[in-house]
Amino acid sequence: MNVIGVHGREIGQVTERAQFAVVPLGSVEYHGPHSPLGTDTILADGFAERIDASLHPLIYPTVPYSACPGKTQHYPGTISVRPSIFIDYLTDVVEGICRLGIRNIVLLNAHDANMGPSRTVAEAVTGSYPDASFLLINWWQMATVDFTQRLGLFQGMAGRGHGGPYEMSAVKAFRPEMVTVQESDLELDSCPPLSPLPYVLVEGTPQGWDGYTGRIRQCSLEAGQSIVEEASRNMNLLIKEWLDMRTGKNGEAK
Repeated sequence: MNVIGVHGREIGQVTERAQFAVVPLGSVEYHGPHSPLGTDTILADGFAERIDASLHPLIYPTVPYSACPGKTQHYPGTISVRPSIFIDYLTDVVEGICRLGIRNIVLLNAHDANMGPSRTVAEAVTGSYPDASFLLINWWQMATVDFTQRLGLFQGMAGRGHGGPYEMSAVKAFRPEMVTVQESDLELDSCPPLSPLPYVLVEGTPQGWDGYTGRIRQCSLEAGQSIVEEASRNMNLLIKEWLDMRTGKNGEAK
Protein backbone atom coordinates (compact mmCIF):
# COMPACT_ATOMS: atom_id res chain seq x y z
CA MET A 1 0.00 0.00 0.00
CA ASN A 2 1.16 3.52 -0.79
CA VAL A 3 1.02 5.81 2.23
CA ILE A 4 -0.07 8.76 0.07
CA GLY A 5 -3.54 7.21 -0.28
CA VAL A 6 -4.03 6.54 3.43
CA HIS A 7 -6.71 8.62 5.18
CA GLY A 8 -6.21 9.86 8.72
CA ARG A 9 -8.92 7.57 10.08
CA GLU A 10 -7.18 4.56 8.50
CA ILE A 11 -3.68 5.07 9.90
CA GLY A 12 -4.04 2.67 12.81
CA GLN A 13 -5.46 -0.12 10.67
CA VAL A 14 -2.88 0.37 7.92
CA THR A 15 0.12 0.36 10.24
CA GLU A 16 -1.25 -2.72 12.00
CA ARG A 17 -1.40 -4.61 8.69
CA ALA A 18 1.95 -3.38 7.35
CA GLN A 19 4.87 -5.72 7.94
CA PHE A 20 7.39 -3.05 6.99
CA ALA A 21 7.80 0.44 5.59
CA VAL A 22 9.67 1.26 2.38
CA VAL A 23 11.52 4.53 1.87
CA PRO A 24 12.81 4.72 -1.74
CA LEU A 25 15.89 6.91 -2.21
CA GLY A 26 16.67 8.66 -5.48
CA SER A 27 18.48 11.75 -6.71
CA VAL A 28 18.31 14.54 -9.27
CA GLU A 29 21.63 14.06 -11.01
CA TYR A 30 23.25 14.25 -14.43
CA HIS A 31 23.57 10.79 -15.98
CA GLY A 32 24.77 11.80 -19.44
CA PRO A 33 23.14 13.36 -22.51
CA HIS A 34 21.19 10.17 -23.15
CA SER A 35 19.67 9.84 -19.68
CA PRO A 36 17.05 11.66 -17.59
CA LEU A 37 18.09 13.73 -14.59
CA GLY A 38 15.58 11.71 -12.59
CA THR A 39 17.22 8.37 -13.44
CA ASP A 40 17.63 7.32 -9.80
CA THR A 41 14.16 8.49 -8.83
CA ILE A 42 12.62 6.51 -11.71
CA LEU A 43 14.49 3.40 -10.57
CA ALA A 44 13.61 3.87 -6.89
CA ASP A 45 9.94 4.34 -7.79
CA GLY A 46 9.97 1.39 -10.18
CA PHE A 47 11.49 -1.10 -7.80
CA ALA A 48 9.26 0.05 -4.94
CA GLU A 49 6.28 -0.81 -7.13
CA ARG A 50 7.82 -4.24 -7.75
CA ILE A 51 7.74 -5.20 -4.07
CA ASP A 52 5.40 -8.15 -3.61
CA ALA A 53 2.10 -6.86 -2.19
CA SER A 54 1.65 -10.13 -0.28
CA LEU A 55 4.56 -9.05 1.94
CA HIS A 56 2.38 -6.13 3.12
CA PRO A 57 4.67 -3.14 2.51
CA LEU A 58 3.73 0.43 3.37
CA ILE A 59 5.44 2.45 0.65
CA TYR A 60 6.46 6.04 1.27
CA PRO A 61 7.21 8.67 -1.41
CA THR A 62 10.63 8.54 -2.99
CA VAL A 63 13.14 11.02 -1.58
CA PRO A 64 14.28 12.86 -4.74
CA TYR A 65 17.04 15.11 -3.42
CA SER A 66 20.23 13.76 -1.92
CA ALA A 67 23.98 14.27 -1.70
CA CYS A 68 25.72 13.87 -5.05
CA PRO A 69 29.42 13.15 -5.54
CA GLY A 70 31.92 15.74 -6.68
CA LYS A 71 32.23 14.05 -10.06
CA THR A 72 28.62 14.95 -10.99
CA GLN A 73 27.98 18.10 -8.92
CA HIS A 74 29.16 20.49 -11.62
CA TYR A 75 27.29 18.92 -14.50
CA PRO A 76 24.08 20.69 -15.59
CA GLY A 77 20.92 19.70 -13.78
CA THR A 78 22.51 18.03 -10.76
CA ILE A 79 21.06 19.17 -7.44
CA SER A 80 23.22 18.14 -4.51
CA VAL A 81 22.16 18.40 -0.88
CA ARG A 82 24.95 18.64 1.68
CA PRO A 83 25.49 15.18 3.25
CA SER A 84 24.87 16.51 6.76
CA ILE A 85 21.52 17.97 5.67
CA PHE A 86 20.52 14.75 3.92
CA ILE A 87 21.41 12.69 7.00
CA ASP A 88 19.35 14.97 9.25
CA TYR A 89 16.42 14.91 6.81
CA LEU A 90 16.39 11.14 6.39
CA THR A 91 16.72 10.68 10.15
CA ASP A 92 13.58 12.77 10.69
CA VAL A 93 11.73 10.76 8.03
CA VAL A 94 12.50 7.33 9.49
CA GLU A 95 11.97 8.46 13.08
CA GLY A 96 8.52 9.65 12.01
CA ILE A 97 7.85 6.16 10.69
CA CYS A 98 9.13 4.61 13.90
CA ARG A 99 6.76 6.79 15.93
CA LEU A 100 3.88 5.10 14.11
CA GLY A 101 5.02 1.84 15.68
CA ILE A 102 6.65 0.41 12.56
CA ARG A 103 10.02 -1.13 13.35
CA ASN A 104 10.93 -2.80 10.05
CA ILE A 105 12.12 -0.30 7.44
CA VAL A 106 13.54 -0.93 3.97
CA LEU A 107 15.73 1.84 2.57
CA LEU A 108 15.39 1.08 -1.15
CA ASN A 109 18.29 2.88 -2.76
CA ALA A 110 18.94 3.83 -6.39
CA HIS A 111 21.82 6.30 -5.90
CA ASP A 112 25.37 5.25 -5.07
CA ALA A 113 26.07 8.28 -2.87
CA ASN A 114 23.09 7.43 -0.64
CA MET A 115 24.77 4.30 0.72
CA GLY A 116 26.97 5.92 3.36
CA PRO A 117 24.36 8.39 4.68
CA SER A 118 21.68 5.69 4.76
CA ARG A 119 23.78 3.41 6.90
CA THR A 120 24.69 6.31 9.17
CA VAL A 121 21.00 7.08 9.66
CA ALA A 122 20.11 3.44 10.32
CA GLU A 123 22.89 3.05 12.87
CA ALA A 124 21.84 6.25 14.66
CA VAL A 125 18.09 5.55 14.73
CA THR A 126 18.55 2.04 16.09
CA GLY A 127 20.19 3.74 19.06
CA SER A 128 16.90 5.52 19.80
CA TYR A 129 14.73 2.55 18.74
CA PRO A 130 16.68 -0.60 19.73
CA ASP A 131 13.94 -2.89 18.40
CA ALA A 132 14.11 -1.34 14.91
CA SER A 133 15.60 -3.16 11.92
CA PHE A 134 16.74 -1.48 8.70
CA LEU A 135 17.34 -3.34 5.45
CA LEU A 136 19.37 -1.24 3.01
CA ILE A 137 18.81 -2.51 -0.54
CA ASN A 138 20.83 -1.14 -3.45
CA TRP A 139 18.80 -2.24 -6.47
CA TRP A 140 21.83 -2.71 -8.74
CA GLN A 141 23.27 -5.32 -6.38
CA MET A 142 20.14 -7.48 -6.73
CA ALA A 143 21.32 -8.76 -10.14
CA THR A 144 24.89 -10.06 -10.13
CA VAL A 145 27.62 -9.46 -12.67
CA ASP A 146 27.56 -13.22 -13.31
CA PHE A 147 23.87 -12.97 -14.20
CA THR A 148 24.38 -10.29 -16.85
CA GLN A 149 27.46 -12.02 -18.25
CA ARG A 150 25.74 -15.41 -18.37
CA LEU A 151 22.91 -13.96 -20.45
CA GLY A 152 25.36 -12.05 -22.64
CA LEU A 153 23.48 -8.80 -22.10
CA PHE A 154 26.54 -6.59 -22.68
CA GLN A 155 29.44 -7.45 -24.94
CA GLY A 156 33.00 -7.15 -23.64
CA MET A 157 31.92 -5.59 -20.34
CA ALA A 158 29.62 -5.98 -17.35
CA GLY A 159 27.68 -2.84 -18.25
CA ARG A 160 28.11 -1.35 -14.79
CA GLY A 161 28.80 2.33 -14.23
CA HIS A 162 27.01 5.63 -13.70
CA GLY A 163 24.75 6.25 -16.69
CA GLY A 164 26.03 3.08 -18.36
CA PRO A 165 24.07 0.38 -20.21
CA TYR A 166 23.24 -1.67 -17.10
CA GLU A 167 21.60 1.24 -15.30
CA MET A 168 20.02 2.82 -18.35
CA SER A 169 18.65 -0.47 -19.67
CA ALA A 170 16.85 -0.82 -16.31
CA VAL A 171 15.42 2.69 -16.77
CA LYS A 172 14.18 1.65 -20.23
CA ALA A 173 12.32 -1.25 -18.63
CA PHE A 174 10.31 1.23 -16.55
CA ARG A 175 10.24 4.25 -18.88
CA PRO A 176 11.41 3.22 -22.36
CA GLU A 177 10.90 6.68 -23.83
CA MET A 178 13.27 8.32 -21.34
CA VAL A 179 16.58 6.89 -22.64
CA THR A 180 17.68 8.37 -25.97
CA VAL A 181 21.17 7.48 -27.20
CA GLN A 182 22.29 9.47 -30.24
CA GLU A 183 25.21 8.97 -32.64
CA SER A 184 26.97 12.02 -31.20
CA ASP A 185 26.96 10.60 -27.65
CA LEU A 186 30.37 9.38 -26.54
CA GLU A 187 31.04 5.78 -25.60
CA LEU A 188 33.37 5.65 -22.61
CA ASP A 189 35.33 2.89 -20.90
CA SER A 190 35.95 3.24 -17.18
CA CYS A 191 39.35 2.21 -15.85
CA PRO A 192 39.82 -1.51 -15.09
CA PRO A 193 39.51 -2.60 -11.44
CA LEU A 194 42.61 -2.23 -9.30
CA SER A 195 41.98 -5.49 -7.44
CA PRO A 196 39.47 -8.35 -7.29
CA LEU A 197 39.07 -7.45 -3.60
CA PRO A 198 36.50 -4.87 -2.48
CA TYR A 199 37.79 -1.31 -2.26
CA VAL A 200 36.55 2.28 -2.47
CA LEU A 201 38.15 4.78 -4.85
CA VAL A 202 36.81 8.35 -4.87
CA GLU A 203 37.98 10.75 -7.60
CA GLY A 204 36.63 14.07 -8.80
CA THR A 205 37.35 13.18 -12.43
CA PRO A 206 37.73 9.43 -12.99
CA GLN A 207 39.20 7.94 -16.15
CA GLY A 208 36.71 7.32 -18.92
CA TRP A 209 34.28 9.86 -17.56
CA ASP A 210 32.12 12.73 -18.86
CA GLY A 211 29.39 12.81 -16.23
CA TYR A 212 28.69 9.17 -17.11
CA THR A 213 30.62 6.14 -18.29
CA GLY A 214 30.02 3.03 -20.36
CA ARG A 215 29.33 1.76 -23.87
CA ILE A 216 25.90 3.30 -23.91
CA ARG A 217 24.89 2.01 -27.35
CA GLN A 218 24.43 -1.36 -25.64
CA CYS A 219 21.40 -0.03 -23.73
CA SER A 220 18.37 -2.10 -24.61
CA LEU A 221 14.82 -2.70 -23.47
CA GLU A 222 15.37 -6.46 -23.56
CA ALA A 223 18.42 -6.25 -21.29
CA GLY A 224 16.54 -3.94 -18.95
CA GLN A 225 13.57 -6.25 -18.68
CA SER A 226 15.84 -9.17 -17.79
CA ILE A 227 17.72 -7.10 -15.20
CA VAL A 228 14.57 -5.74 -13.59
CA GLU A 229 12.95 -9.17 -13.44
CA GLU A 230 16.02 -10.73 -11.80
CA ALA A 231 16.62 -7.81 -9.42
CA SER A 232 12.95 -7.74 -8.38
CA ARG A 233 12.91 -11.47 -7.73
CA ASN A 234 16.03 -11.33 -5.58
CA MET A 235 14.83 -8.20 -3.80
CA ASN A 236 11.58 -9.86 -2.78
CA LEU A 237 13.38 -13.03 -1.67
CA LEU A 238 15.70 -10.93 0.47
CA ILE A 239 12.83 -9.00 2.05
CA LYS A 240 10.94 -12.23 2.78
CA GLU A 241 13.99 -13.80 4.46
CA TRP A 242 14.45 -10.65 6.55
CA LEU A 243 10.80 -10.59 7.62
CA ASP A 244 10.87 -14.31 8.45
CA MET A 245 13.94 -13.75 10.59
CA ARG A 246 12.30 -10.81 12.33
CA THR A 247 9.07 -12.71 12.98
CA GLY A 248 10.93 -15.70 14.33
CA LYS A 249 12.87 -13.49 16.70
CA ASN A 250 10.22 -11.02 17.81
CA GLY A 251 6.84 -12.58 17.07
CA GLU A 252 4.71 -9.91 15.43
CA ALA A 253 7.45 -7.30 15.27
CA LYS A 254 6.66 -4.33 13.08
